Amino acid sequence: MKIKWLYTAFIAISTLNLHAQTGKITWDKTDYQGKPWVKNVSRPNEISEGLQNRHLSIWASHGRYYDSKKGTWKWQRPILFGTTEDLYTQTIVLPYLIPMLENAGAIVFTPRERDWQKNEVIVDNDSKYNGYKEESLKKKWENTSVPGFAQHYGSYSDGENPFIAGTARQVKSRKRKSKLSSVVYQPAIPESGRYAVYVSYQTQKKSVDDAEYIVFHKGQETHFHVNQRMGGGTWVYLGTFEFDKGNSINNSVVLTNRSAHKGIVTADAVRFGGGMGNIVRGTSVSGLPRFLEGARYYTQWAGAPRNVVSTSNGSNDYNDDINSRSLMTNWLAGGSSYLPHVKDGKMVPIELSLAVHSDAGVKSDGSLVGTLGICTTQQGNSTLGDGLSRQASKTLAQQLVANAKKDIEKSLNISWQTRSVWDRNYSETRLPAVPSAILETLSHQNFPDIKLGQDPNFKFTLARSIYKTILKYEADMHHTRYVVQPLAPNSFKIEYISAKKIRLQWKATSDVSEPTAIPTSYNVYTSIGNSGFDNGVNVRDSYYDIELEPGMVYNFKITACNRGGESFPTETLSAFQRNGAKQTILIINGFHRLSSPAVINNNLEQGFDIEADPGLSYINNAGWSGRQSNFDVSMMGKEGVNALGYGGEELVGKVIAGNNFSYTREHAEALSHAGNYNIVSCSGKAVENGEIDLSKYTLVDLVLGNEKDDGHSLIYYKSFKPSLRQKLSVYLQKHGKLLVSGSYLTSDMQGADEQLWLKNYLKVSYDGSNANNYNSTISGMGTSFDIYRTINEQHYGAYTPDNISPTDNAFCALTYADGHGAAVAYKGNDYSVFTTSFPLECIKSSSIRNNIMKGIITYLMSK
Repeated sequence: MKIKWLYTAFIAISTLNLHAQTGKITWDKTDYQGKPWVKNVSRPNEISEGLQNRHLSIWASHGRYYDSKKGTWKWQRPILFGTTEDLYTQTIVLPYLIPMLENAGAIVFTPRERDWQKNEVIVDNDSKYNGYKEESLKKKWENTSVPGFAQHYGSYSDGENPFIAGTARQVKSRKRKSKLSSVVYQPAIPESGRYAVYVSYQTQKKSVDDAEYIVFHKGQETHFHVNQRMGGGTWVYLGTFEFDKGNSINNSVVLTNRSAHKGIVTADAVRFGGGMGNIVRGTSVSGLPRFLEGARYYTQWAGAPRNVVSTSNGSNDYNDDINSRSLMTNWLAGGSSYLPHVKDGKMVPIELSLAVHSDAGVKSDGSLVGTLGICTTQQGNSTLGDGLSRQASKTLAQQLVANAKKDIEKSLNISWQTRSVWDRNYSETRLPAVPSAILETLSHQNFPDIKLGQDPNFKFTLARSIYKTILKYEADMHHTRYVVQPLAPNSFKIEYISAKKIRLQWKATSDVSEPTAIPTSYNVYTSIGNSGFDNGVNVRDSYYDIELEPGMVYNFKITACNRGGESFPTETLSAFQRNGAKQTILIINGFHRLSSPAVINNNLEQGFDIEADPGLSYINNAGWSGRQSNFDVSMMGKEGVNALGYGGEELVGKVIAGNNFSYTREHAEALSHAGNYNIVSCSGKAVENGEIDLSKYTLVDLVLGNEKDDGHSLIYYKSFKPSLRQKLSVYLQKHGKLLVSGSYLTSDMQGADEQLWLKNYLKVSYDGSNANNYNSTISGMGTSFDIYRTINEQHYGAYTPDNISPTDNAFCALTYADGHGAAVAYKGNDYSVFTTSFPLECIKSSSIRNNIMKGIITYLMSK
């Protein structure tokens, strides 16, 4: 009887648990088998075991919003340690997480503006601007039966929907390649740079699933197929591309009516760039770029209905911002295979949403707060999507937290803290009709957390962990196999193998924590002259041979590929071939540093000293608010002016240039004007590992940029590692000729043996730091010029570079504005060397940079 009673009780409890978590725990047979919303058909590698055809909704936490009670625009969180949550979390999501997911084949929607481009150009059939041009051949364009996008000048009022203000066009599709009808969207680009491209159209009953869009960017073209059977009436992201300033067909978008199906193709507006916020709240717009605003304003600009944009009917933007992220996800996914019962949706098969946040909270003992996961299983609709248990969200949150700890600790060799998973009633995990989670990455208020969190290598590692968790979670949900995308190759080098032919060569980077992340092929991307990078060619071997046209600078970058996707790229390396040249110059890229700003961390003070060293972000960074002013540890946990971490907002809205890993390009372009020489380049690691024979080169140009061992970065960056010094010593002892440039060449060499090496080989000594950052003029060699020294949006700056003095028979060739040495030259019977204590690529004028380079090379090569 006792056993029977226990069995009955067990069944009762199990039934209660089943009732509390009704529904299936995986998607089972629910799946989307159609064409993806957007597919880059120019991608050279095939993805079969990644996130191909998976549609995800991913967003960074909060943004600038309007407080109607106080009548002002504000941040959701206070300014702390040079940032705020509203700014910080997008520096993980936009440069790292979303690209990783897209490199795995995913189609990612984000309800906040993703483009860090402050300019915006819209070309539309309803605009008087003549950048829109139709061509009707066999099939004729005509108006659709439903409204479309139309733009008006100036700002937009609350509730105004631009996607019902105009018209859209349609044409019957054509299977043949000839006599195609088309639309050309040719913008007037105000400034050269990177611009996101968004298209819009109307989904009709007979819409095709493979509308052909061609993006022309700096002389290259990238082809997309867009499934117009879903997602009409909003902005649809294609990609981000380099565009030249001006109005040119080489920087445009073309839509054709070519399709494999009989049906219709529709055309509406195309948008280039993220732009500035244009939604009026109260009496003003935010005054900030759209990428800093909350989702509430982007969803309005993207055509979402009023009940998605503002559930409060304009009375509470804070709540609207939080709710609109999930509600727009549901609106887009409604009617798809995952949300078949949601009416009036856009049929985009979004199957997962993730909100990436940071948290408040301090630990006075100096320990970490760490990572927290949040899900909601007890509130909201009893099931998700097509009968899926809400428990699926808890599984996602648990895996995100557990994997973050494992991946951070294994990849970075640091101890990381986690805070379990909360199952609570949060809008961002209650409202989505698909599995969802909030990841509180760390505490932005706790300096031990944010000190790690502002290191770009930490951001990369955390983002890779999130990507891998989503990859594995999706494989479990659909009972499929997965392969993790590889890491970027290393030891990249270029060498001549004949008079006109070069060989690009590289090595695979192993990921010891992921046995599937093994490259099986590589993409080689090429840019020639001023053109943009092409779409790449996929190769099986770890080398690639190419014949050069004379007189053109070639630029290359490599990614690693497998069935799971594609890695981030290597640094850019360059090559140049000149007819009749008998000598070759080698450029060594030794500048790989990524770092947070200078760290102050002791018993009395904590924080980032941007004025001492602003650090280096990956490519660029829109996450800084301003310089920290309160470093007082006793003010920990407070808010306002008296809080530890408090600072200014002078950098809000600025996209600060970081390390874009392409400075061999600037050196190669300058060297191509310096004389009758061929040019190749390599990574510093290839030299350090003994893979380059320096004696083959008549001159070596060592690019060290802002490389240094700063003492707080998670990766060891040293300007002259012992192995590099040894290789350079041997080269110089054999009558070598060396040009070396960098900001911290001597201050980074403070050991007695290091200083002796500088004296004996570079003929320089350290003469203190040049703190005169706001006078950027350098004089000498018959001219004067300005360099980038402070943080700015165009180019990384040589912040507080070294003063250097000559030793032995060397002399000072260039000086800073205060008279201290900025360059030292030495020519002896043994070897020749020219050292600049600022990066040559930081010279603002390209023509002056070319002349300075020519003067240096002429000096080093003369007898």
